[in-house]
Amino acid sequence: MQRYVFVCALPLVLALAACETKKSSNPLSSTIAGPIPGVEISAPKLLEPNGARIEVESQPVTLLIENSSSNGPRPLTYTIEVAIDAGFTNKVFERLGVTPGDGGRTTLRLPDHLATGRSYYWRARAEDGANTGPYAAAASFEVYTQIVIEAPVALAPGPNETVNTLRPRFTFVNAPRSGPVGTISYYIQVSDNEAFAPAYPVFGPVPEQPNQTTVESPRDGEYSHYYFWHVQASDGTNSGPWSVTRAFTTPARPAPAPPAPGPGNLGGHIPPGPPTTDRASQVVFGTASEFPQLTRVFGSDSQATNAAEELLRRTIWHLHLAGFDAGRQRNPSGAISNDKLTILIGGSWHVYDIFSLGYAGKATTVQFFEVPAPNHIPDGGIPD
Repeated sequence: MQRYVFVCALPLVLALAACETKKSSNPLSSTIAGPIPGVEISAPKLLEPNGARIEVESQPVTLLIENSSSNGPRPLTYTIEVAIDAGFTNKVFERLGVTPGDGGRTTLRLPDHLATGRSYYWRARAEDGANTGPYAAAASFEVYTQIVIEAPVALAPGPNETVNTLRPRFTFVNAPRSGPVGTISYYIQVSDNEAFAPAYPVFGPVPEQPNQTTVESPRDGEYSHYYFWHVQASDGTNSGPWSVTRAFTTPARPAPAPPAPGPGNLGGHIPPGPPTTDRASQVVFGTASEFPQLTRVFGSDSQATNAAEELLRRTIWHLHLAGFDAGRQRNPSGAISNDKLTILIGGSWHVYDIFSLGYAGKATTVQFFEVPAPNHIPDGGIPD
């Protein structure tokens, strides 16, 4: 039996060329040669998100489009892009070959969280492997971190505390907060009923202090009065809820001023003697009786405050005259008080609230009772 071997006489290059795959003209072939003439593909419609603000914890973002239409025979897929600029030069996400969804719409959930605090742009287009449709007009959305400001914790006065001044000092734990919060300030509301209706004018903004904040009431309350108060935090744009309501009672009206001491109505000119509380009280009330024009009714808050400050410094001079070491008081807020002074009695400093400060239409009244936390500031007073 004979065997025959056939040898291809064609050159190698021609043999390889004869074996190449030709581009198909079949419109459903994956190797179709070039765009199919007459095929038009519409741009998809971007549905969501479009102008939305998306909280960072609600991610990853899901994109929703209304499907494109085509008059060609080939199935469509989508290219979807997300960028941080409207020109799509800085893309943060791109996916090709996205299969259309059912019901005429397609969804795509991004695989990762996007950075918060910025805007994003996204677009999509359809293609069939040979023909490509136009991009839809870009849509945008913003990813943000929610700002949360919680309620402060009201500490003092309360609950049901009796304070020792008509201008109590309000103390509260600072409000917890999260997100890109601005500078926090506080607003305090006082009323004589728990519904705060009507409420006295809110005072603030009160700048936040480290950890907890303390502020003195800017106005006097009434004697022996029951008040309610609460506090709220705000960064100027966002406000938190009001704190739990606390209640307090103001002190009873002090005893009337004693008569002017000594023959000839010496006023505050008490002769030198031992530094006792009773003698200090005589100087305080005596100086006020010597300068009644400084406790009268004034037409403005500033006039009343300035007159009270003059009387306070004249009282300090009279205390020195009577043998006391006395001066002014620095409040916990750092401000020098207009209604308190310090006196050295029994070898230690004491602070006394000597005025219920007046304001426009209300006279300053003189009083004398000790309050906590002396912080002495030397002062020579104003001599007669």
